[in-house]
Amino acid sequence: MISNLLGLHPFVQSAIGGVMIGFASWLLLASLGRVAGITGILGGALAPFNGVAKDERAWRWAFVVGLIGMGGLAAFTLGTPTLSTPRPFPLLILAGLLVGFGTVMGSGCTSGHGVCGIGRRSARSIVSTVVFMAAGFATVTLVKLFA
Repeated sequence: MISNLLGLHPFVQSAIGGVMIGFASWLLLASLGRVAGITGILGGALAPFNGVAKDERAWRWAFVVGLIGMGGLAAFTLGTPTLSTPRPFPLLILAGLLVGFGTVMGSGCTSGHGVCGIGRRSARSIVSTVVFMAAGFATVTLVKLFA
């Protein structure tokens, strides 16, 4: 794996990934005037009959293909992390459905609010991110206490 060959500490890898995400979201905003909210981008790409123009869908599909393609390239190049204990498939399905439900209820995903919303000083995104983080902290604390 390249990350091990380069001797990068996991914190450094995470920092590099964070900078890349921040730069990509800035580049989309600077070049097209669009926010890199994945939920909205994918929704616009998948819903051709909701009044989204064809040229508008083109950049959305390019963005989605880039996300998937670069994720695959990174996994192939750097390897994928392994879980110490694999999770049952039905639990993963339930988790995915809950995340999707929360995304709809929260008018966007955690990363969209955290990366793009806070960067634009959106009050709604700041509140949403604080709530997401508090819920995450509480969940980890409860699991650590009772597990």
